[in-house]
Amino acid sequence: MADNLSDALKKLKLTAADSTVDSLEGCLDCLLQALAQNKTSSSFKICRHYVTNIFASFLGEKSSSSTRVAHIVQEICKSEFMRSPCVDAGLVPPLVQLLNFDDQEVLLQTGRALGNICYDSHEGRRAVEEAGGAQIINDHIKSLCSITTPANQKLMTVFCGMLMNYSNDDDDDILQTQLISMGVIPTLVKLLGIHCVNAALTEMCLVAFGNLAELESSKEQFASTNVAEVLVQIFKKQTEHEKKEMIFEVLAPLAENDIIKIQLVEAGLVELLLQIVEATENSDKDEDVAQLKTASDLLVLLLLGDESMQKLFDGGKGSIFQVVLSWLPSNNHQLQLAGALSIANFARNDGNCIHMVDNGIVTKLLDLLDRHVEDGNVTVQHAALSALRNLAIPVVNKAKMLSAGVAEEVLKFLKSEMPPVQFKLLGTLRMLIDAQADAAEQLGKNVKLVERLVEWCEAKDHAGVMGESNRLLSALIRHSKSKDVIRVIVQSGGVKHLVTMATSEHVIMQNEALVALGLIAALELGTAEKDLENAKLVQVLHRLLSDERSAPEIKYNSMVLICAVMGSEPLHKEVMTLAFMDVVAKLRSHENKTVAQQASLTEQRLAVES
Repeated sequence: MADNLSDALKKLKLTAADSTVDSLEGCLDCLLQALAQNKTSSSFKICRHYVTNIFASFLGEKSSSSTRVAHIVQEICKSEFMRSPCVDAGLVPPLVQLLNFDDQEVLLQTGRALGNICYDSHEGRRAVEEAGGAQIINDHIKSLCSITTPANQKLMTVFCGMLMNYSNDDDDDILQTQLISMGVIPTLVKLLGIHCVNAALTEMCLVAFGNLAELESSKEQFASTNVAEVLVQIFKKQTEHEKKEMIFEVLAPLAENDIIKIQLVEAGLVELLLQIVEATENSDKDEDVAQLKTASDLLVLLLLGDESMQKLFDGGKGSIFQVVLSWLPSNNHQLQLAGALSIANFARNDGNCIHMVDNGIVTKLLDLLDRHVEDGNVTVQHAALSALRNLAIPVVNKAKMLSAGVAEEVLKFLKSEMPPVQFKLLGTLRMLIDAQADAAEQLGKNVKLVERLVEWCEAKDHAGVMGESNRLLSALIRHSKSKDVIRVIVQSGGVKHLVTMATSEHVIMQNEALVALGLIAALELGTAEKDLENAKLVQVLHRLLSDERSAPEIKYNSMVLICAVMGSEPLHKEVMTLAFMDVVAKLRSHENKTVAQQASLTEQRLAVES
């Protein structure tokens, strides 16, 4: 066979221009036979003899020769090293031209050849794009997708395979974007809906969907189709783990879109996911553990949409809500996590929060947290604290949650060294003490808590933890208005952090800091005097008042604070040293009346004190 192949290659090179059809086809048949026996070795020989360069001349028009050449290209491009030579030999444009013929065999061989050229080859995909191949394939699928004959299904599978390889480009989403703009998504969704019983075609479509679904622009197109209904119907029929995973890989990115979320809910996906959870929750097989995680993660994702979440909550009567409650006391960490995250998502609505607290959800979450205090699962801790934080937002829930012992349970995690847990712990406590004076005072007198807050205020590697620590320090003072709390915070070194917080880029944090500092100055100026001086409070206030970009409330509270610190001799001296009178005088004409009035009062105070 090796000698025959060599002879055929020489003959092709010598007589390509004027050989008879019979002799040409005999040479091509010899190449196909050689490739069938040893693809790699034969491909090397074809490449070494530069025969790829003459293939283009045989592809110019529809004939049995062009069909054979397309078949040869299909075979040799199964080998990675042959794709670039075929592109360089200019085979892609004439192959694409063959797509304009309606001969079934020509289309099959050409579609496979182009699909193999595109496989894992950016160069190949680019060449097909430049020749307009994807558009022609899409047009073919659009016009033929309703025909359900075996022959047409075979052709549709080949075309889908070509689009699958063409769209699988992780380094460049330009080709994927072009596919979306040419309307390939509605075409493939329609095709999948009609041919969903064809396993090979379904697989090709699903992989193509997976390649496109990550792009944000694709989600709008998917949302305008019945893709949710089609995918759920296909999912129902699957029994193999791998096929389910393939559908999951499409569902996950699509479910990030809020419109598709509600479509999936209405198509019955939630019921299917709950069935998977029920069937796998007690299994320790790797395959079942993976399915349980994927199904429960997808359920949590569906709850991230406001409309889908409310539909599934259904006033606390929704089936998924009832099931989620049973996951919290489970011994399965994945279900505990999914349960806590689901509660956190349901708790994005005040009405839901009030209903859940009134119906005992807090105790379930506290029991869950208590199981994870010592060497606990960090993701479960984080999720349960997220749920408690959200539940604590409505005013009517705060006292109930404090009475249930939420603050005490949360404080058990003060020793955590995990920033995500620290962040949620801080947020939960801050929400709980909002307008709750007794709770704020009790926590504010907790020296261990305050010392930990001061430590975290310096967590520069974790901006979220640092910001929340500052906000909680401020909140303890603002909501307790307690001298005892202020003394603990001063003695723990918290004052300098509140002064720094006053320079934050976030107005709300600036304001919270200034109000807290105003209370310190009003209630415990003598105790805090040295710390305020060392933190350069007066210079900070001067900068805030001089800065035209400072919000009206920042200017107002800065002036209130200036008046408050005048009772301290060293701070008074600093105020007199800086040109506060000039800055404040300008603010008397401020467009905000409250600022203008405070500027007049402050100016009078400065005049008296001078």
